[in-house]
Amino acid sequence: MELGLNIPVFANENSKDVVHIARQALSVAMSKLNDVVILDTAGRLHIDEELMQELKNLKANVKPHEILLVVDSMTGQDAVNVAQSFSDTVGIDGIVLTKLDGDTRGGAALSVKKVTGKPIKFAATGEKLSDIEVFHPDRMAQRILGMGDILAVIEKAEESFDMEQAEKLEKQLKKKELDLDDYLAQIRQVKKMGSFSSLLKLIPGFNQIKDLKVDDKEFVKIEAMICSMTKEEKRNTKLLNASRRQRIAKRKWNNSTRY
Repeated sequence: MELGLNIPVFANENSKDVVHIARQALSVAMSKLNDVVILDTAGRLHIDEELMQELKNLKANVKPHEILLVVDSMTGQDAVNVAQSFSDTVGIDGIVLTKLDGDTRGGAALSVKKVTGKPIKFAATGEKLSDIEVFHPDRMAQRILGMGDILAVIEKAEESFDMEQAEKLEKQLKKKELDLDDYLAQIRQVKKMGSFSSLLKLIPGFNQIKDLKVDDKEFVKIEAMICSMTKEEKRNTKLLNASRRQRIAKRKWNNSTRY
């Protein structure tokens, strides 16, 4: 079985023995020559001794190279209690903080690191794979202070942008030959970096604009509008008279439902 991200997944719904399932998963991974295996245990409360014992047994039998605890930063003080309990009972090597998309949640990062003594290795600011990033303490401090994180923007751009396409656009820009197709390509390139609202939070100064709201659905409408145009209209917007605009508006409705 594979997820939408093309990541192989092993599951055994006929067994409740976590150690047995983990061993099966490792066996399958080795047979397929996978070099990385992630054992994702089901969410469990630190107050449930039976489930905590399962984790101890799993650790003793499988001997993982690294144990990462995923903590919901929105839970505040409870996140700290969970982290400390897991660290003391099972033992962890690092922490992954999820829902870390607001400045007010910086306290959870500081507290969890303090009580466990373990590093925060990854932070997630959304539900997509692109929203998971390596945790940098100095950058988090900058975000809390409203200074943004321009290095994160650069890294996302390097990972997402097609250099060949970027060079092509640069040449067209110098020749002043950009059209709406180029604009559409730019929008799609930026979308690969994550939501527009999350990107703006990384740019210095934008956190201080209280009334700034970005609706990513508006860019879907723009995409649909451009896709409803002919090649000639994209190259020369002066052609867009009343009848053409009416035709585009009708097509836009059909295109927007497909995005």
